[in-house]
Amino acid sequence: MSERETSSESKVALITGGSRGIGREIARRFLERGASVVITGRSAESLDEARTDLGSVRGEESVATAAAHSAREDQVRAAFDHAVETFGRVDVVVNNAATNPSMEPLATIDLEVFDKILATNLRGYLCVAREGVRCMRTHGDGGAIVNVSTVGAYRAMIGLGAYGVSKAGVNMLTQTLAAELAGEKIRVNGVAPGLVRTKFSEALWKDEKMANRLLRGIPSGRIAEPEDIAGAVVFLASDEAAYVTGQTLVVDGGMLTI
Repeated sequence: MSERETSSESKVALITGGSRGIGREIARRFLERGASVVITGRSAESLDEARTDLGSVRGEESVATAAAHSAREDQVRAAFDHAVETFGRVDVVVNNAATNPSMEPLATIDLEVFDKILATNLRGYLCVAREGVRCMRTHGDGGAIVNVSTVGAYRAMIGLGAYGVSKAGVNMLTQTLAAELAGEKIRVNGVAPGLVRTKFSEALWKDEKMANRLLRGIPSGRIAEPEDIAGAVVFLASDEAAYVTGQTLVVDGGMLTI
């Protein structure tokens, strides 16, 4: 095996939604293991701030940014082209960007809002995966795609209906892409977090009473931190998981066990 195949050194990972929360921590973990990273997001200002922060790991020359909306095919393609122009290739893709602008029940949710959620959380994941595959096929020695899902894809949660539906679709997207791409040495897996302490989910954990109620349903007795999820993502993208594909790893502190 080549040096590239046996370690994270010189690999290039593109992480969507990489300017904050779970995405930024995933980028940090890849950098710590010697990879170069490209982070995408919709705010150029947030991306610049994240690049400065992440640059403290191994230098800003190891971090590139690309402003892109995951549901916009032209912007996604431009982001991947920028990654190849900057670092020469793309070995790992992490689909992390997501949205959940409504907590309305499915029976009454505005269908335009529902479409927006699906466009980002499901269609956007496919759009990003397709561009990742295009780049991986160029260098011809495979790669890894990791899709960030949620425990809400397995268990109905009031207020997270549309989000859960979109992520249940992501789980099947993961399985289908894995089956289609295995012959090209492109592995596709997922990570399904439980409750994570990020700005994205702060409506669920910031209120003390709500947080305490949620903690009663987490056997591990704590809310996850972004680094808990990042470790699982980096493992699935690594050579240690070389025989793992089509799986979604639940990282929830035991929520789905009770």
